[in-house]
Amino acid sequence: MGLPEERRKSGSGSRAREETGAEGRVRGWSPPPEVRRSAHVPSLQRYRELHRRSVEEPREFWGNIAKEFYWKTACPGPFLQYNFDVTKGKIFTEWMKGATTNICYNVLDRNVHEKKLGDKVAFYWEGNEPGETTKITYRELLVQVCQFSNVLRKQGIQKGDRVAIYMPMILELVVAMLACARLGALHSIVFAGFSAESLCERILDSSCCLLITTDAFYRGEKLVNLKELADESLEKCREKGFPVRCCIVVKHLGRAELGMNDSPSQSPPVKRPCPDVQICWNEGVDLWWHELMQQAGDECEPEWCDAEDPLFILYTSGSTGKPKGVVHTIGGYMLYVATTFKYVFDFHPEDVFWCTADIGWITGHSYVTYGPLANGATSVLFEGIPTYPDEGRLWSIVDKYKVTKFYTAPTAIRMLMKFGDDPVTKHSRASLQVLGTVGEPINPEAWLWYHRVVGSQRCPIVDTFWQTETGGHMLTPLPGATPMKPGSASFPFFGVAPAILNESGEELEGEAEGYLVFKQPWPGIMRTVYGNHTRFETTYFKKFPGYYVTGDGCRRDQDGYYWITGRIDDMLNVSGHLLSTAEVESALVEHEAVAEAAVVGHPHPVKGECLYCFVTLCDGHTFSPTLTEELKKQIREKIGPIATPDYIQNAPGLPKTRSVAPPHCRKSTSEPGSPQTSPFLLLLQRELPTWLNTLPACLRESRGQI
Repeated sequence: MGLPEERRKSGSGSRAREETGAEGRVRGWSPPPEVRRSAHVPSLQRYRELHRRSVEEPREFWGNIAKEFYWKTACPGPFLQYNFDVTKGKIFTEWMKGATTNICYNVLDRNVHEKKLGDKVAFYWEGNEPGETTKITYRELLVQVCQFSNVLRKQGIQKGDRVAIYMPMILELVVAMLACARLGALHSIVFAGFSAESLCERILDSSCCLLITTDAFYRGEKLVNLKELADESLEKCREKGFPVRCCIVVKHLGRAELGMNDSPSQSPPVKRPCPDVQICWNEGVDLWWHELMQQAGDECEPEWCDAEDPLFILYTSGSTGKPKGVVHTIGGYMLYVATTFKYVFDFHPEDVFWCTADIGWITGHSYVTYGPLANGATSVLFEGIPTYPDEGRLWSIVDKYKVTKFYTAPTAIRMLMKFGDDPVTKHSRASLQVLGTVGEPINPEAWLWYHRVVGSQRCPIVDTFWQTETGGHMLTPLPGATPMKPGSASFPFFGVAPAILNESGEELEGEAEGYLVFKQPWPGIMRTVYGNHTRFETTYFKKFPGYYVTGDGCRRDQDGYYWITGRIDDMLNVSGHLLSTAEVESALVEHEAVAEAAVVGHPHPVKGECLYCFVTLCDGHTFSPTLTEELKKQIREKIGPIATPDYIQNAPGLPKTRSVAPPHCRKSTSEPGSPQTSPFLLLLQRELPTWLNTLPACLRESRGQI
């Protein structure tokens, strides 16, 4: 993306060199020589030069990168303006305000017409079943997006409107989000594993006027009737006085009967025989995607938007229990995801990239859709799960499409480790060049297995730290430049200025541990919480004026490497996804049998962390396996399956005092930007010696996690 590139020849051989410390212990791995030879950033010295310039001269650095994109009108004023200090006024960040562009035009039209990539494959789609496959080129994707943009325009969607998308990992999901971006409408994508209640909450919060969903889909062996959940959600919206005027439905499981299997720009018919899925049809609201597309033209002029106009809303858990609508804007987000994708994965035009994340999460937004497409990349889009139909599915897909760059979560790696090396090693994986991890810090044992077994000790691993709020990678190795330390996110990306603060807000130098903050804006930073800028300022800027507060603890070692030590607020990281303890507690106490509830984290060998729930029952109710299942079902219905607790324990007397509200009804104002231990946990720690005997042995051995 406009940075000077170096190509140097250095060394020989195919194995990464292991570096050992003075005591002979392995400390890290240098980038393999063959990776360094072709890398965009081929040395640590070159990285340091570029990083210094990006931090000291951000306007010039990002201004050069911006020249690689199409702007309808240039930036008429300052390239960057911002305020990070709440004591000096409103928090804001503006990159290239006044310049106009369209991100859909940049990732599709520009690639097709200017870069002549129309015949290049944009996505290989791999369905839940191994036999369900198709591909779509950049030209075909552009036509589909233009057609659906015209569909949305006919439904009255215009710039600034909010559109909810609730879909599995099918090609139409990418088409829908890009069509919104083409019109200047904000897409709000809700993970298809979330409940009807969660979807309703997000629709109401951002006043979405249209919903796009699917009839049903398989996830492994499980059939998910998504339309039924969407109908339930829309009914809840109507009950709360907000009727959504239109619901567009993709016929995914019923695709075979449409005769669409010859169209390369549609996901193919599902091959597995499936029972009749009962689809309720709401006349006047529901419309079939395929019928609307048949009537749509294949040309659509993009809406030219200000660089600071919003692109999308994506909800992330907040420690008060109410999800936050994170808002990202067009210009800065486009620059940042394109640049991080290119340099963190060392992307080259011949690569086949595969990020296993669902598009319902920020990783899917940035590194399944926008980042790869902005670089003209070919990607894999996968609907299934790593263990279906067998534990070798991921590596079968790697071989099938000759994947070169692979990006997944530590949770998936730990899960696959359980099955041993054979499901991996029976596949070639010879095409792999760079491996990546995302979602949570990877433990050294999983890192070493990933490096040794999956990467055959020849692939550098980029262990990336970032957040929904940051838009893209913040701390990360670069494949050709950074000596790797298992478990460390290593160094800041270009434009990122990290610091570690103590409780008093003082910056700590050298080896240190404390609060991880960032001192200045990068283009991909979120601009606000939708409809609640005060919450944005309180969450991320109030505790330490002048800094963006991540809500994570961090340690910097003697070599300057950064190590994320975990959340320092009332948030839990389960399988790489943040969950609010308050949100789960609220779901529990809605059950008639529960008087009080408290939720804490507990170590888990696969998920990293799981939910351990304590409940105090109302008089007249008895704790039983049946009640436990009812409570788990309650959480699944209110939040989604990802929040299902592993443990629920009866606690007849949760600790509390007159000065602290009981756990289920505390009015916490804690957010990721105001790290603090909840009152309940402080009390639990004080009373633990006398209460410990009520806990099972597995929790007593949890090494201070509660």
